Amino acid sequence: MSQALAKPHLRDNLALWGQALCIAIAAQALLLGGCVTSQVEELRQAQTDMAAFESVVILGRQHDSGLQAEETFTNCVSEALAAGDTPLRVYPDEAFVDGLFPWFEPGTAPLKIEAMAQLLQKPNIAEKIAESHVRYLIWIDGATQRTGDGGSLACAASPGGGGCIGFLWWENNSAYEASIWDLKHAQSAGLISAEASGNSYLPALIIPIPLIARTHAAACDGLAQQLKEFLVAD
Repeated sequence: MSQALAKPHLRDNLALWGQALCIAIAAQALLLGGCVTSQVEELRQAQTDMAAFESVVILGRQHDSGLQAEETFTNCVSEALAAGDTPLRVYPDEAFVDGLFPWFEPGTAPLKIEAMAQLLQKPNIAEKIAESHVRYLIWIDGATQRTGDGGSLACAASPGGGGCIGFLWWENNSAYEASIWDLKHAQSAGLISAEASGNSYLPALIIPIPLIARTHAAACDGLAQQLKEFLVAD
């Protein structure tokens, strides 16, 4: 066989080998999937109960730096508490903050139960909270962060079409803590923490196939379920 004929044959073999490698990578990613591992821990400091007319309010923890749990996460927890077979009454967070302006703005919001107890001694504050029927104030603190990534992905377009080839992966960690304050007794009822971690994958053989580990949603579901059990346990 001449050298001129051997080169195209070699290129064909390399192309087939590359396709097989990408298929193997994609298949492995599909088997692994966007797996998520999660855990929830609880620390009870006081007994809890709720009357039918009482409600809870979910707020992102306020910091002087402006950092706080994502609004999407606090909204997720609020919606999860208000849904399901045993829904709780959830007071709108914006209405609560606006009604008590400026006491829950960044820089003035109470970060400890002792500061909240002092705030409740103000007659106008106590009256507004009583009118809202908010029994428990739940501060949410935490974030979802990317803790690792790797791989490479290349895409190209041509008159005859285009596509991508490669493999990307990244790891997310969602860690949140709920501080539960009993406004009726001006005391801390307890803490609940939820953490979820997982690897997401993006294999591509012409078309990218995202396999996302939804750690944010897993942490939200775990925290909301534990909050329900915590608040109505007694």
